[in-house]
Amino acid sequence: MSLHKTPVVTDLSKQTLLTLRTLSASQDVNPGGLKNYEKLGGYAQLKRIVTEKVKATDIITEVKTSNLRGRGGAGFPTGLKWSFMPRYFDGTKYLVCNSDEGEPGTFKDRDIIRYNPHQLIEGMAIAAYTLGARVGYNYIHGEIWQDYEIFEEALLDARKAGYLGENLFGTNFCFDLHAVHGYGAYICGEETALIESIEGKKGQPRFKPPFPASYGVFGKPTNVNNTESYASIPWILQHGGQAFQDLGVPNSGGTKLFSVSGHVEKPGNFEVKMGTPFVELLEMAGGIWKGRTLKAVIPGGPSTAVMPASAIIGATMDYEGLSKAGSSLGAGSMIVMDDTTCMVKALKRLSYFFYEESCGQCTPCREGTGWVYRVLKRIVDGEGKMEDLDLLTDISNNISGRTICALGEAAATPVLSFIKHFRPEFEYYIQHGKSMVTGK
Repeated sequence: MSLHKTPVVTDLSKQTLLTLRTLSASQDVNPGGLKNYEKLGGYAQLKRIVTEKVKATDIITEVKTSNLRGRGGAGFPTGLKWSFMPRYFDGTKYLVCNSDEGEPGTFKDRDIIRYNPHQLIEGMAIAAYTLGARVGYNYIHGEIWQDYEIFEEALLDARKAGYLGENLFGTNFCFDLHAVHGYGAYICGEETALIESIEGKKGQPRFKPPFPASYGVFGKPTNVNNTESYASIPWILQHGGQAFQDLGVPNSGGTKLFSVSGHVEKPGNFEVKMGTPFVELLEMAGGIWKGRTLKAVIPGGPSTAVMPASAIIGATMDYEGLSKAGSSLGAGSMIVMDDTTCMVKALKRLSYFFYEESCGQCTPCREGTGWVYRVLKRIVDGEGKMEDLDLLTDISNNISGRTICALGEAAATPVLSFIKHFRPEFEYYIQHGKSMVTGK
């Protein structure tokens, strides 16, 4: 198949490739092919664990030691999450991979699928063995059809090679994995909405509890992790949990893929050690484009608080570092804005996204996101009033914490943080009917 293209990667020498390690081993047309992955020792950990009948508790302990935290945005400890799955459930258990990265600025998981799908498959198979799951699903975002086809091809190769299916390696362990093509809805990145979609229903979040570990796909115990999280598992089992932890910093083990976009010279994905200084990551991305200066950064995707240059310039890219600096790591979707950016118009565009993507199930989110967008549009149209800033704050505070899922907080966070850090720009726009930055 002609689905693969030679990857264009920026300066691999400065990166610590773990989930994308096939790129360092080969610049072939298909670096993520099965043969290339096997040359790196691919599927050796799965075979060892299954044939040696390694205890599930030992594997979970190793994952806990690694301090791997969920890479989809929430940052929940993976090993702890695995321990929630019932060990002695008499029935089918499921495994789900959340590859539905629909948030603006997020494009890391698709590169794992594109360039290293077999490491993801092996990670999921190891998780299935550990948690007693027989069936798995990889839910892939609806707008990346080519990557869905690449993953289907990888699944076919893995089955032919005996890494998926019945009685793997001559044992009684059986596991099969299926790709599910999503519908492009942002809300399906929420784990229970994703589960609803897998079941063929409208993608809307469920009330929690019960949590997926007890009531997930088809009402059965289900573990849901992000693509990057599962893809880290083979390396952890090969080198040890402590080695993974040592790559990062306390409370943030291992490496992290950062999707860097916006006003930089070399946008793209960069896999670096947790705790890497922001300035080093920015340098890898070529620095601010066109010789301009840094104004602001959204470090983890629009659902995380925007940070002015003064706040992020000394920060480190890890959970604790960004929290102390006033934001959060999120999915590692770093959007960089230079000094020509109008923060009023930027917030209006982000608010429109959340308004469009609200599933409509919860009144505060369904109505509130629309109000926020319309107020911001009124300001940009030159019809704003000073009291609109307090109104935006009030609406956002009444959305946050009053919805079934976290989309409410995701919609409120940019509003509150943009106004907090760049209030003079909003006041100027209201007073003059035009941007302080662009004059338009």
